Amino acid sequence: MGKLYCIPNIPELDKYLGFSEKYDAGFEYNEFFITELLDDNFSLNRVMKEYMSVKRDRSRDTMHGAFLDICINSADSKIFEVSDYRVRQCMDIAEKMGLKAVIFHTNYIVNFRLQSYIDSWTSRNEEYWRQILKDYSGQCIYIENMFDDKPYMLAELAKRMADEPRFGVCLDVAHAFISGSPVSLWYNILKPYVRHLHVNDNDGNEDLHNPAGTGSLDWKEFNNWCQQSGSQPSILIEVRNFMDLKTSAEYMQKNKIYPFG
Repeated sequence: MGKLYCIPNIPELDKYLGFSEKYDAGFEYNEFFITELLDDNFSLNRVMKEYMSVKRDRSRDTMHGAFLDICINSADSKIFEVSDYRVRQCMDIAEKMGLKAVIFHTNYIVNFRLQSYIDSWTSRNEEYWRQILKDYSGQCIYIENMFDDKPYMLAELAKRMADEPRFGVCLDVAHAFISGSPVSLWYNILKPYVRHLHVNDNDGNEDLHNPAGTGSLDWKEFNNWCQQSGSQPSILIEVRNFMDLKTSAEYMQKNKIYPFG
């Protein structure tokens, strides 16, 4: 298969290693966006060492970068300085661990419709991520929709970055589902740029991270889009624990939902 990902958890690492072996699944590390860990060198090195001590190929693994309060498009030099520092901390971790990609969020102010802000966000993000890709030549960058209400700003950034093969969109389908815009709009607008997916289920109102098939997301529509997209993106089942991961994988496999279909 080679397209599936899961979020490992050190206390239950054996279970996730078993899941990885069964489904040929990569790891997407979720510890490294936590600022308390990033500021604790002893704990940070311990977590990295524990993952790196496992004899497995990490070259296709990914990680979630810092996103809380990150604003790399800020005109405030102090805010930009801290945001850049956090991003580079995460990129350093990915580089040391030999990971394929780091996922960051759009983090723009939703409903700030002023055209000058939209233009500034787009141009500053393009300039910034081009520099990061230049500085970290071994990693990819995937930008994820957070609580964006529409896909257009992310699509415009991705369009401008289309010449950079190590840049792409991480479409979080559950975030799109609660955005207020039809999921089909997200699928259609971002179709040329999606390289990675985050999936789970919810009630259409709150980002619950529930197992696949236990909420209101239209999984048939999702599967149809994946099968027709042509890009064959990688896909993280982004749930809270191993049982939810197992439940999701079994549901998707039973119903032949991408990447099982």
